[in-house]
Amino acid sequence: MPTIAVLNQQGASVGEMELSDGIFGANINEAAIHLVVRSQLAAKRQGTQSTKTRSEVRGGGRKIYRQKGTGNARHHSNRAPQFTHGGVVFAPKPRSYTISVPRKVKRLALKGALTSKVQDGDMIVLDKINLAEPKTKLMVEVLGKLAVERKALLVLPDRDESVIRASANIPGIKTAYVNTINVLDILGHDKFIITQAAVAQVEEVYA
Repeated sequence: MPTIAVLNQQGASVGEMELSDGIFGANINEAAIHLVVRSQLAAKRQGTQSTKTRSEVRGGGRKIYRQKGTGNARHHSNRAPQFTHGGVVFAPKPRSYTISVPRKVKRLALKGALTSKVQDGDMIVLDKINLAEPKTKLMVEVLGKLAVERKALLVLPDRDESVIRASANIPGIKTAYVNTINVLDILGHDKFIITQAAVAQVEEVYA
């Protein structure tokens, strides 16, 4: 089983914790991770873009000049794509960008993402996180002592208004819960900060 140091809010080690092989020591399937990330990014697209083809543009009902004798190319409507105010070639229409991913592949990708954070040394386990007040300054101090300099995902075992409010105004910091973590968020942040209680929940839910 992989082991990881458990830190307190001051950044000092207070012990070690064994992690589940099945979740934090799994095989990293890059194909599964790639598919899940693609599906999450695709789900963010609205798919409401729409432009008109030459048959939908208003006007252009009559032939603009006679077929022969003008020396110009043969045209009918001035709503063809090559004309100003003409239609669009292969015009985009409203569509769904949904990519269907099997549940087992999602689990496989999530375990691979968590394992990559452990292997890269980017996972930080806290014994607990308690703030006296919901102040951004206090949260910045905690992150500074944990040597978090860039983007970080903070995973809580349950809702903590003080931590959520204190983190809301810090650029690059995102709070999440055990049941809301996803591959895109895990890989999109440099550090993965999680409490001991949340680790136990992750191992129970995703085992």
